[in-house]
Amino acid sequence: SNMGELCVHSVMVTGANRGLGLGFVQHFLKMPKPPQWIFATCRDPKGQRAQELQNLASKHPNLVIIALEVASPASIKAAAAKVGEHLRDSGLNLLINNAGMVKSKMLDDETLEDMTETYTTNTTGPLLMGQAFLPLLKKAAQRSPGSGLSCSKAAIVNMSSIGGSIASSFGWDLMQIVSYRCSKVLSHML
Repeated sequence: SNMGELCVHSVMVTGANRGLGLGFVQHFLKMPKPPQWIFATCRDPKGQRAQELQNLASKHPNLVIIALEVASPASIKAAAAKVGEHLRDSGLNLLINNAGMVKSKMLDDETLEDMTETYTTNTTGPLLMGQAFLPLLKKAAQRSPGSGLSCSKAAIVNMSSIGGSIASSFGWDLMQIVSYRCSKVLSHML
């Protein structure tokens, strides 16, 4: 078997209706051995911004779209229950916390509300997701053969950004996006 080959039974991608999240979904669908289940989440699965995801789901029965607002504990709990119903005893192999938000603010017009909303989505959201899906991830890890750590067993991947780098002030002159940068610095500790 190829060392670089990812072989997962199930994967969940948050913020899957566009950008990197949609790219992950498309990649998993095109794999030689695609996951048996791909759970793609977004705030409004029936909305216009999820059109591409809807098109993919109509062609791929292994793709399940789930409504999820990562800033809402109730929404996270409901999503975990739905995923659990589909997976039954098999568990979830891979959780990709990709959902995020950015507010285009400069340092001098940043607000408490924007900072709080961005932290809740980008930092607290992945923490709550990990907690809610941990039982399903543990179930998958226990069922997986072999020892050692592997994304094929069970893993949580939290998406980061160069904007969260303390060593680099990349793009500061173009867009300061303070709340986003701070939220990504915090998420490095998760």
